Amino acid sequence: MQPDRAGHSKSYARRYTVRAATSASDLRAAQDLRGAGFGLSAPDIDPFDDICTHMLVEDRRLNQLAGCFRLLPLASGADIARSYSAQFYDLSALAAYADPMTELGRFCIHPAARDPDILRAAWGAITAHVDASGVGMLLGCTSFCGVDPAPYRGAFAALARAHLAPPAWAPVARAAQTIPLTGGSTPASLAAVPPLLRSYLGMGGWVSDHAVVDPVMNTLHVFTGLEIAAIPPARQRALRAALDGDGAAG
Repeated sequence: MQPDRAGHSKSYARRYTVRAATSASDLRAAQDLRGAGFGLSAPDIDPFDDICTHMLVEDRRLNQLAGCFRLLPLASGADIARSYSAQFYDLSALAAYADPMTELGRFCIHPAARDPDILRAAWGAITAHVDASGVGMLLGCTSFCGVDPAPYRGAFAALARAHLAPPAWAPVARAAQTIPLTGGSTPASLAAVPPLLRSYLGMGGWVSDHAVVDPVMNTLHVFTGLEIAAIPPARQRALRAALDGDGAAG
């Protein structure tokens, strides 16, 4: 996400830090936040936690966890079957992708937090990871709350009209319950699109042509991809400028 201005990136760097989890208590804190963020009655725990790097966005002012996400590096598309997303989508088209990839997952912000700088700080850390690891593509599942598609018809129509995956990388349906990304005659609107996905789209990201119904997480989710080389140069400069503030990423 592009900072509003250089001074703004310095501001969030003073308040928020992003670091990798280093202990069992760090991981449990992330799982607790994920459970709250997804409206679950217990911490969110799954087998992929064991193979991911967990990132914590910490609020210095309130001395609490403000957000979290996890990263699963993949050496290339040949590793795509290891991804969380591959449970829900046929991603065989991406097996031909030659460069390193990273799956970004379980992105959550504290339910009581409304500060957009949390997302900015997270993107600063993601940018640092992309640069350090030579990542060519970010991917993952972007969640819409609930399993009723009705509130998202306009958003799905907007995604279908302008943001579908390139044919070379397009996911194919494999989940038991899917919903086409179409709103029929519904006016297209991105208003109901989650902020993380809006960030992806603003950088040239794309989505699958269908949503998956996930009753376990009580979400609808769409596969999302972002080729780093496709990010506009001005946005790339803005993302890297965010790293100049102390504490923006770690």
